[in-house]
Amino acid sequence: MDGAKGCYGGGFHQKRVVEGGWLKMENGGYCGAGNSLSKMVTVRDNNCFNLPLIETKPIKGRLAYKLYASSVFVGICLIWAYRFSHFPATIGRCAWLIISLSDLWFGLYWLLSQSLRFNPISRSTFNQRLTFFPAVDIFVCTADTKREPPIIVINSVLSVLAYDYPPEKLTVYLSDDAGSEVLFYALLQASEFAKHWLPFCKKYHVKTTSPGAYFSKRGESNELFDDWLLIKKLYNQMQHRIETATSLGGVSEETRKLHNGFSEWNFNTTSSDHQPIVQILIDGMCSKSLDVEGCILPKLVYVAREKRTHYSHNFKAGALNALIRVSSVISNGPIILTVDCDVYSNNSKSVRDAMCCFMDEENGKKIGYVQFPQSSYNITTHDLYASCFRVPNELEMGGMDANGGPCYIGSGCFFRRNALCGAKYTEIFEAEWNTEHTTNEKESTSVLQERCKPHASCTYEKDTQWGKEIGLMYGFPTEDIVTGLAIQSRGWKSAYLNPKNKGFIGIAPTTLLDVLVQHKRWSEGHLSILISKCCPFLYGYKTIPFTLQMSYTLYLLWAPNCLPTLAYVIIPQLCLLKDIPLFPRVSSIWIVPFLYVIISQYVYSLGEFVSCGGSVKGWWNEQRMWLFKRATSYLIAFLDALLSQFGFSELGFTVTPKVVDEGVLQRYKKDVMEFGSDSGMFTGLVFIAMINVFGLFWGLKRVVMDRVLDQLVLQIGLCVVVVSISLPVYEGMFVRKDQGKMPLSVTCKSVILAFMTCVLVLCS
Repeated sequence: MDGAKGCYGGGFHQKRVVEGGWLKMENGGYCGAGNSLSKMVTVRDNNCFNLPLIETKPIKGRLAYKLYASSVFVGICLIWAYRFSHFPATIGRCAWLIISLSDLWFGLYWLLSQSLRFNPISRSTFNQRLTFFPAVDIFVCTADTKREPPIIVINSVLSVLAYDYPPEKLTVYLSDDAGSEVLFYALLQASEFAKHWLPFCKKYHVKTTSPGAYFSKRGESNELFDDWLLIKKLYNQMQHRIETATSLGGVSEETRKLHNGFSEWNFNTTSSDHQPIVQILIDGMCSKSLDVEGCILPKLVYVAREKRTHYSHNFKAGALNALIRVSSVISNGPIILTVDCDVYSNNSKSVRDAMCCFMDEENGKKIGYVQFPQSSYNITTHDLYASCFRVPNELEMGGMDANGGPCYIGSGCFFRRNALCGAKYTEIFEAEWNTEHTTNEKESTSVLQERCKPHASCTYEKDTQWGKEIGLMYGFPTEDIVTGLAIQSRGWKSAYLNPKNKGFIGIAPTTLLDVLVQHKRWSEGHLSILISKCCPFLYGYKTIPFTLQMSYTLYLLWAPNCLPTLAYVIIPQLCLLKDIPLFPRVSSIWIVPFLYVIISQYVYSLGEFVSCGGSVKGWWNEQRMWLFKRATSYLIAFLDALLSQFGFSELGFTVTPKVVDEGVLQRYKKDVMEFGSDSGMFTGLVFIAMINVFGLFWGLKRVVMDRVLDQLVLQIGLCVVVVSISLPVYEGMFVRKDQGKMPLSVTCKSVILAFMTCVLVLCS
C-alpha cells in the first residue's frame, strides 16, 4: 500500500462515498474513515491524511518517581535482611515470624503496585473531528425499587437519552429485575417529559443532562428564564407523580388505561417471580415519538427479564446478558454502554469521546471497550469514607491503560458488541468496522415486543455459552472485573478516558457500614477470581502483558491484605505488654531503612493524593478507611471466599441502598462518621482500637518508669498512629449522644474482649 495508514486502494481525486464508515473509492478500494472515522483532509497521489481522534501522553514526573522507587526498594530489601538475620533465639519467635512474613508481604505487594506507577498515560480526544456515528445501545440496570428509588433511575435514563449524539443512533434500555409496575409507570412519565427535556438540552447546550442534577446545581437565569421555569415545573410535576406512585406501591386503574403495557401486570407477579416483559415506549418511527419541536427521539425500551424462584438469575450479569439479546433484535447497535441506575451522565459529549477511541486510525481497531472513571456527587469536603478513589482514578487506571488497558469497573463503560459477545480480536477487525445496526422498521411494535420475550426468558441460556464465553461472566460477585479480563484475554485492548468534565457521576454510600459491606462484596469477588481458573496469570497467560497481569493482581489481593494488616495493628501492641521488641533500637543502624521506608512512603502518598486533587485531611481519612476496610471487610471477604471455594457457602450480591435517612445525611455532611448499627464489623474496629490504647498506655508506662524508649520507640509510634486513626471510634464509644454513635452493646463486648486478651498475654 503506497498511501498513508488506513488507505486501501484509492486514487487521485476519486469520488468518495461513506459506506459502513469507510470511504469507498470509485476503483473499489477503501480509505479509512471507518475505523478512524476522522475527517479526511485530502486525497492525493494515492495518499489520504487523517487527523488523529485521540492523543496519548505519558504522565509527567516518572523519571523522578523511578529514582525514588529504586531507593524504596533498597530500603525494603534491607528490612527483609534485618528480619531474617536477627531472628530471636528464644522469646518472641512466633511474633517475630508473623511480623517478618507481614513485611515480606507488604514488600511484594509494593512491587506489584509499581506496574501501575512506572508508565501511566492519559488520553484526550478530538470529538469534533468525528464524521461517522455508529449506533449505540445504552443499558441501564436496576434491581430493587426500595433500595433504588424510581426517581433516581429515571434521572439516569433521561441523562443518557439527552446525549449530544444523533438521536436515531441511540436506543436506551432499562432493565428492571424487580418487574415493578411503578418503575414502568415512572419510565412512561419520563418518555413524555423527554419530549420537552431533550429540546431544552439541545437548545441551551446542557452538559449535565440529568434533570435532577441540573436543577439542583443552578437556578434560573435571565437568558433562559421562561424556558427554565417551564421545564422545572414539568419536572416537578413528573417527580411528584412518580413519588406518589412509589409511596402507594402501585398505580390507579385510570392510570393503567393510559398504556397497553400495564396489562403485563394483570398476572400474579412478584419481584422474584414474573414473566418476561418487553415494552417499547419510544420507537422513534411514529409521530408520538417526536419531541415538541418535531424532532426524532431516541428509542426507549423497558425490559424485565423472566424471574422464577427455581432458576438462578445470575444477578446483574444475567440482566445485562438478557439486554444484549433483546437489543440484538430491536436495534443491534455495534456499541453498547452499560450504566448503573444510580449513575447519571455528567457530560453530554461522553459518547462522542468514546467513539474517538473506537474510531482512531492507529489503534481504534484493537479497542474492545472504553472505560470512564466512577465519580460521586455527594462526596463530603474531605471525603469522609474515601469513596472518591482519587489516586486510582487519576493515576492507577492510567497505569493499567499503559499496560494494555483498564479493567471494566461495572458502569460508564462503552463496549464493542462483538468483543462483549465473545469474538476474538483478529485481523478481520483490522479491515472492517462492524456493519451498521439493524432495525425492524417493517414490524409493528407489538410483534417486535413479543419476538423479544423469548430472549429474556430464564431458560434461554440453558446449555449455551452465555455467562462463560458469551456476554458477561457468571459465578463472581464482581462480574465486571472478570468480564473485562476475559475480553482482554481474547486479544482486545481497552482504553481509559478521564476528561476534566467527568463523564458519569453516581452516589457514594453515606454510612460506614454501607461502605464496609460494599467493599466486602468487591474484595470477596476479587479474591474468588484470583483463586479460580480466571486468575490473570492463568487466564491471561500469553494473551495479555505480564505488567497487566500484575495490575489485575494488585486489586485481586485486596482481601488477603487483611492478614498482614491485622498482624501489624495487634501483635506489636500485645508484645509491648511483655516488653518484646520487634523493631531495631533507635541507636542501631538498622533503624535507618525502617524510618526511610515508613516516612518516605507516607510523604509520597500524601503528595500523590494532593496532586490528584485531594486535601491533607482527605488523605488522612483515606488512611483511616484503609485500616478500617482491611480490618473488617477484607477479613470477612477472605474467609467467605475460602469457604465458598470449598463449597461451604455461596457468594452473594448485595445492592447498596440509595435511600438515606435525614439524620444520617446531616451527620454525613458534617463529616461525622456513622456507626449506629450492632454489626460484627464494628466489634472488630473497637477491639483493635482498645488493644492499641492498652498497648500505648503500657508502653508509655515502661518508658517513664523503666526508661526503655530505645528498643520500643517504633512499637509505641505504631500505637500512636493507630490510636490517632481510631479517634472517631473512641468518640462514637464515649462522647457522642446522637443516633449515629457506637451501640453500647458493641462497646461493651469489644472492650471486654480486648481487656481479656491483654490479661491473657500478661499472664502467659
